Amino acid sequence: MSQIPMTVQGAQRLRDELHELKTVKRPAIIEAIADAREHGDLKENAEYHAAREAQGFCEGRIQDIEGKLANAQIIDITKLTNNGKVIFGSTVTILNLDSEEEVTYKVVGDDEADIKNNLISVNSPIARGLIGKQQDDVVNITTPSGVVEFEITDVKYL
Repeated sequence: MSQIPMTVQGAQRLRDELHELKTVKRPAIIEAIADAREHGDLKENAEYHAAREAQGFCEGRIQDIEGKLANAQIIDITKLTNNGKVIFGSTVTILNLDSEEEVTYKVVGDDEADIKNNLISVNSPIARGLIGKQQDDVVNITTPSGVVEFEITDVKYL
């Protein structure tokens, strides 16, 4: 599997989730399975089957997170010199030249993307259009509503 780019914050969130799954959820599920076993016949025991299903989801998520962390290429943007270039992990403010609307995005890995919090995937159309460009550049980005012209007004390495 190839390296997965990830910010320091994204890697920490995954580590926190992994810790929660291993120390809180996994023991609670094991206890629920033990309690359900005490109720007798396992063939018709809905609580037992629900707990086993939850255990499968939990173990699958643990494996998923461990795999992502093992293949993560953690990039600490704060350690790089800001030369005004849009790169992975940078926080970019762009101005829509048609609507005069300004918006700020942080370019993050696929697993960290959350458009509601202005975290866009490095593989999204907007990020792909911005990567490699400089502050004050004007870029044309294809969006679902057509091609939109943006000016990069600020690039920060936070």
